[in-house]
Amino acid sequence: MVAAKAKIFLAEDRGLNETPWFRSFNTFNFGQYQLEQKQPFGRMYVLNDDALEGGRAMTMQVEEPSSIILLPVIGALHFKTSVGHEGTLAAGQVQLLMLSKGDQLELINPFKDDLINFLQIWIRNDLPANTVSVSSDFDVNIFQNSLMKISPQWLGDHRLPFSISIGKFSGRGEADFYPSTADAGVFLLVLDGAFEVAGRLLHARDGLALYETSPIDIEALSYEALILVVEQPVLTV
Repeated sequence: MVAAKAKIFLAEDRGLNETPWFRSFNTFNFGQYQLEQKQPFGRMYVLNDDALEGGRAMTMQVEEPSSIILLPVIGALHFKTSVGHEGTLAAGQVQLLMLSKGDQLELINPFKDDLINFLQIWIRNDLPANTVSVSSDFDVNIFQNSLMKISPQWLGDHRLPFSISIGKFSGRGEADFYPSTADAGVFLLVLDGAFEVAGRLLHARDGLALYETSPIDIEALSYEALILVVEQPVLTV
């Protein structure tokens, strides 16, 4: 097998944007955090690990047509868009929104006192916007030591150009991930625990971008380790 081309994004090297009540760790360039080595990976240009205090809200404006994935990690997350989508998510649920340039997204902590933690993934797309708000449930405890897809494959007549999977692993649990196409880029984010992925050691919130690789070997090095996998077409890192 040809060695994979890879780039590691260490958790300790992420950017940080924060206020007294909000904290955002940024894997890629975002806001005031701008570095040459933190360019987007293919069409995925936002990967933020956010914490929001109780009773607080934040508003973001979409700068280009995007698929936006919201994934609560701790607590629940309420969202509203300027085009009429609204809902509340809990850990074990994922939300997909298609938004256009100029649309606004408001993210709200529904709790009075409790801090929440959630992920935002933004992927550029060419699909019709403002027509889709899709949520789904998943349970990582059902199929341990394997990856389950948590994003839809189709939206109406349109096939999504990306997929998102998640998996929970026991210590030394193993799985292989097979990219669907030869030009696929795969980004793996460790949510909890430690993994060895394609021969590289990753700890909590470390990311690994891979392309020109198949299959990708994944081995957990800790108990109840959790990993997220995003696959998309990409030619260069």
